[in-house]
Amino acid sequence: MQQIIYFFKKFRFFLLFLLLEIVGLYFTIQHHSYHKSKFVSSANAITGGIYKKTTAISDYFHLKAENKLLNEENTRLKNLLENKEVEYSVNFLVKDSTKYTKKYEYIAAKIIKNDYTKRNNFLTLNKGTEQGLASDMGVINGKGIIGVVKNISANYASVLSILNKTSKINVSLKNSDHFGTLIWNGEDYNILQISDIPRQAQLKIGDTILTGGKSVIFPEGILVGTIKDFKFENNQYQEINVQLFNDMSALGHVQVIKNLEKEEYKKLEQTLLNE
Repeated sequence: MQQIIYFFKKFRFFLLFLLLEIVGLYFTIQHHSYHKSKFVSSANAITGGIYKKTTAISDYFHLKAENKLLNEENTRLKNLLENKEVEYSVNFLVKDSTKYTKKYEYIAAKIIKNDYTKRNNFLTLNKGTEQGLASDMGVINGKGIIGVVKNISANYASVLSILNKTSKINVSLKNSDHFGTLIWNGEDYNILQISDIPRQAQLKIGDTILTGGKSVIFPEGILVGTIKDFKFENNQYQEINVQLFNDMSALGHVQVIKNLEKEEYKKLEQTLLNE
């Protein structure tokens, strides 16, 4: 208390001057429209700048929640797109829910462990059987394929990454009907290879690679990457390098693909094998 009294005594003239300045400034602003408008404009600029900074900081800390919402929304939209209307009349569309087909269902999840520096890499998801996951489901995000669900528990799943020597994904060229197999040589985690492309295929650097749809795991047309370079020797393709759209070192929210016709397909295959 003594220090406060001493402070006011020591700086009483300066504080009085400051008070009179504030009062004078207030009356000047209040009674002159020009000064008032300038003051309001300056105040708005200052407060606007402060609000912009605080909003940017707030948005940064809410990015995690926003990304989760976006992933859930993307998953919902993908599920909606799977509802395909199959019957039309001459003049109008027949909107009958019994005539919709749906082959795939998408489940939102998040990668909580991501390996990409080993020869055989695995990832871990925060979803399991309790959330509808099962083995042999494809895992993707908005930029492309990531891997295939292998081992699974009630609330977690282990994913065989495409960065694994046992991973073999059917892929195709976007602009042709030629297919190949996506593999990884264990070197660069953002560059994979394609084998089994026939020599008749006309490859160009920059060509887009998509999933081929020749399996029950990935639908046709999921993004993979673009051709980075290739070698053509002895009348065949020796090495085709693909630059992934995904950065495999920075993965977060994903969608897990459930093929609703997988069991039917497996039964048909087993029947053919038994004949």
